[in-house]
Amino acid sequence: MSRIAKAVVCREWNAPLQVEEIRVDPPKHGEITIKLAACGVCHSDLSAANGTIRFPPPLVLGHEGAGVVVEVGEGVTDFQVGDHVVSSFIYMCGKCRYCSQGRPVLCEKAAQAFFTLPDGSVRTFDADGKPLNVFGGVGVMAEYATLHVNNAVKIDSDIPLDRAALVGCAVMTGVGSVFNTAQLRPGSTAAVFGCGGVGLNVIQGCAIAGAETIIAVDTNDQKLEMARQFGATETVNAAKEEDVARAIRKRTGGVDYAFECVGAGSVVEQAYNSLGRAGTAVVMGVANPGDRTTFKTLTLPADERTLKGSWYGSARPQHDFPQLLSLYRRGKLKLDELVTRTYGIDEAVQAFEDMQSGRNARGVIVF
Repeated sequence: MSRIAKAVVCREWNAPLQVEEIRVDPPKHGEITIKLAACGVCHSDLSAANGTIRFPPPLVLGHEGAGVVVEVGEGVTDFQVGDHVVSSFIYMCGKCRYCSQGRPVLCEKAAQAFFTLPDGSVRTFDADGKPLNVFGGVGVMAEYATLHVNNAVKIDSDIPLDRAALVGCAVMTGVGSVFNTAQLRPGSTAAVFGCGGVGLNVIQGCAIAGAETIIAVDTNDQKLEMARQFGATETVNAAKEEDVARAIRKRTGGVDYAFECVGAGSVVEQAYNSLGRAGTAVVMGVANPGDRTTFKTLTLPADERTLKGSWYGSARPQHDFPQLLSLYRRGKLKLDELVTRTYGIDEAVQAFEDMQSGRNARGVIVF
C-alpha cells in the first residue's frame, strides 16, 4: 500500500529546503519499503541542495539512514518484514566487472540509480502526484522509503538504529578510506584535512589502524577539539598558518598518509604537499565539477608518491557495514560520540544550519 510520509525535499538548487508530506508507493520486484528510524545530516545532502552534486530536483534528500522493513516486493528473498537495515547510496549489481573484482562502489550500473531506482522510475510523489527524485537512489530523509534490495544492508537488531545509520555514509566513507583505500600501516604518520563528520571518522580509522601520529587540520577550533576526542595527536588551524603543508612537514618530515575530506582543489594540493617520500594522499571530498588541483609532476616519480581517490571508502557494504558495527559493539568504534544532537524532521532546516556552522560532529534526524 502507499504511505504518506514527511520528507525533506530540495525543490531547486540554492532554494530553502522544505519539509513536505509525500506519497511513498509500495515496493515492486526486487524492492523493499522501510520505516526510517534515523537519518544522518550529511554535507553531501547540502551539496545536492546547492547543485555541487548535480542530482536534478525536486529531490528527496537523505542517504545515511537506518530503519525497519515494513513491506517486501515480489521476488525478495533476503529480507523480510521486521528486518533492521542500513541504506547504501551505491547500487551494486553484483555482476559487472567491478562488482566481480570486489569493487562494488564502481559498479557500472550504479549511474542508473543516482537519483532514481535502478529501473529509472521512483516510488515517491508530492502532494500533487508529481514524481520526486531520490538522493542516491534511496531518499531516506523521510519517514518511509522504498528502495532496491541492493541499496540496503541487513544488520543485527541489537544495534541502536540512530547509531547504525551513521555507518551508511560518514563512518563508511571515513574509516573505509583508511582501512580499504589507503590500507594504512601501523606506526605510520597521517594528516587529515577537514574535521567534519567524514574527517572525524578518518581520524578514528587512523587511530584504530595504529597510526602513531595523527594531525588534524581545520579552520574551526571547535572541530579541532572534537578531532582530539576521536584520536588526533596534534592539530593545525589552517587559518593561522601561512603554509599548512610546510608546517606539517616541519613537524613530521612529511607524513606517510594525507586524507582530504573537504572537497577543494587547493586543499588536495595542501594534502599532497604535506607528504613525505613514498607518501599516499587519499581524496574523498566532493569538489565542484570545475575544480582543479596542481602539483609538481616530478614529485610523483622522484618521491614515489601516490595520489588516489576514495569513493564511499572503497566500500563493500554487505561485508563492511557489519564489520564496522562489530567494532562499535566491542567499544573500538565511536558512534555514540559522533551524535552531537538529534532533531525531529520538522527541525531539519535547523539541522542543516547547525551542520554548516560546525556545531555538530553529526546531527541526526530521528523519526
